Amino acid sequence: MTDSNDPHLQAEILVQALPHMLRYDEATVVVKYGGHAMGDEQVARDFAKDMILLEQSGVNPVVVHGGGPQIGAMLNRLGIKSEFAAGLRVTDKATVEVVEMVLAGLINKQIVGFINNEGGRAIGLCGKDGNMVTARKVTRTVVDPESHIEKHVDLGFVGEPETVDKTVLEALLGREVIPVLAPVANGSDGQTYNVNADTFAGAIAGALRAKRLLLLTDVPGVLDKNKNLIKELTIDQCRALIADGTITAGMIPKVETCIYALEQGVEGVVILDGKVPHAVLLELLTDHGAGTLIRR
Repeated sequence: MTDSNDPHLQAEILVQALPHMLRYDEATVVVKYGGHAMGDEQVARDFAKDMILLEQSGVNPVVVHGGGPQIGAMLNRLGIKSEFAAGLRVTDKATVEVVEMVLAGLINKQIVGFINNEGGRAIGLCGKDGNMVTARKVTRTVVDPESHIEKHVDLGFVGEPETVDKTVLEALLGREVIPVLAPVANGSDGQTYNVNADTFAGAIAGALRAKRLLLLTDVPGVLDKNKNLIKELTIDQCRALIADGTITAGMIPKVETCIYALEQGVEGVVILDGKVPHAVLLELLTDHGAGTLIRR
């Protein structure tokens, strides 16, 4: 059994990590934090420690979080019925108020609290703050399985990023502060919109020209047809795997978000399993990584 207190082992770990730490020195890394990992307090504390270590190592981490399960639980408690269409939550006026309360209030401040309790300095924001993200209403077209006729679905107050203003984030990055962002934004029509957290993170990473966007999920990454992890992909390879049915279901919008972020100027995007302890550090500071890296 390996002794983690062995000074020789500790030296080997530092030797392996140091070149990676230098590579990311003063670089911006956007981390989308979500999935079931958010419901485990120990995993949440480990995630907080990882963000602090990155910041202390000279990296500028920006956290974007989701909260679908928590929103669903709160809607149930309040007796508000919730439906999904085209893979997105249909968000009426009552629902969007709960979404904002849970995302920008409860979850956002929980994550900020974990980071601050572990010795970091986090600040919680949402897309509304400083007009960081302006959203536009999402429209989706679905095909009726029986008639095969296309129809438009009104998703209510579901939005997607239209513009990103970096002013607030650029004032914080490099100042020992970790921004934690909730994917809620104003529209130019004055309405509040619920934005998919992956899409929100992609827009933030693109605007900041981040070196890495990490999407923490509940799966190891992109899998081939034999369910083996694909370690690295290009944009063209991603499109080919979507076309031939290798990438399916919920992984398609994640990969499309990766492509969008890369086209906006992000150097590399990684899909990885957020349930793996210290997944972010394994990806950024070790030779073997921890998920699927997608590059231009």
